[in-house]
Amino acid sequence: MVSSADTVPTRGSDAVPADPGTAGTHRRVTIRDIADATGVAPSTVSRALSLPDRVNHVTQQRIQQAARELGYVANSQARALTSGRTRAVAVLVSDITNPFYFDVIRGTQHQLSAAGWTQLLVDTEESADAELAALSAIATKADGAVLTASRLSDAQIARFAERTPLVVVNRRPAGVPSVLIDTPGGVEQAVQHLVSLGHRDVLYVAGPDSSWSNERRWRALVRVAKRLGVRVARIGPHAPFVDSGAAAADAAVNAGATACIAFNDLIAIGMLARLRERGVRVPEDMSVVGCDDIFGADFCNPPLTTMTSPIERAGRVAIRMLLGRLGAATVDDLPPGHDAGAVALPTHLTVRESTGPAPSSPHRPS
Repeated sequence: MVSSADTVPTRGSDAVPADPGTAGTHRRVTIRDIADATGVAPSTVSRALSLPDRVNHVTQQRIQQAARELGYVANSQARALTSGRTRAVAVLVSDITNPFYFDVIRGTQHQLSAAGWTQLLVDTEESADAELAALSAIATKADGAVLTASRLSDAQIARFAERTPLVVVNRRPAGVPSVLIDTPGGVEQAVQHLVSLGHRDVLYVAGPDSSWSNERRWRALVRVAKRLGVRVARIGPHAPFVDSGAAAADAAVNAGATACIAFNDLIAIGMLARLRERGVRVPEDMSVVGCDDIFGADFCNPPLTTMTSPIERAGRVAIRMLLGRLGAATVDDLPPGHDAGAVALPTHLTVRESTGPAPSSPHRPS
């Protein structure tokens, strides 16, 4: 799936043709036409359109304005051959149907569009093999890639980073720039919230074993629980889909849980539906906390307490870091912390109606 962020307006029916002799023939506007219109050499036009930082700013602006007025449409293949750049970035997501990635994609798209670059969007369908195949395939089609919630090992990511500029989101492979969403901080807030409601046992509804974020959240839960004197347990793994919530809810009821923190909002939303079917009241019998605050988390029944993450911002920051590696961004454009190789973005707990005071006795399955 490819979405373009590098489009140029085409010539309208009322535009003045570059060559009067071609009126009505719709001949493609060339670099030479722009050179004739601006009085500069074709090579200067080429540089202004493909490597604008190498041309005087005033000349660059004049050339780009002429290109717009003439309806010039860049030939990306030719441009790649002359500049060595495709001006395209591949963005790999684990599951394009997961609303979490909607905001990531929006962030990467907007940042690339602002820079005049194209986004190549790849859905790896929660498969490490598909991710490997995609990274191999885009080597000649993109100048770099952003991996979000990668299912590859750190060693595999590092090997690809040796030959293709990469930035990863929600991973921390050594030597590879990364953008981290501070869900461990959100987990701490969630546990503190549940403790304030009287809960002393917290059940973690785990996501996929291949998810780096899954283990990171569990470790954070164990740390904060130890500090606060809370007992914790874990069930799973579960695929990060709504359908997984039914089995998770059944396991949570069987465990006698009064409070659950789910790996993501999709699992949590699926749990709410299943608990309702079983007559388990939320939050009177069981409190449920999600993670990510995806679209729809506030529309479910009851509205979901969840860890709100700056997801779109993560996409923007990842692109800024990658363009910086490619020499296509100035230092002023780069986020604080990029020198250290990792940028951390804070989260906060959004309290809604799926959490409440601990019941006097745990709900037991009938």
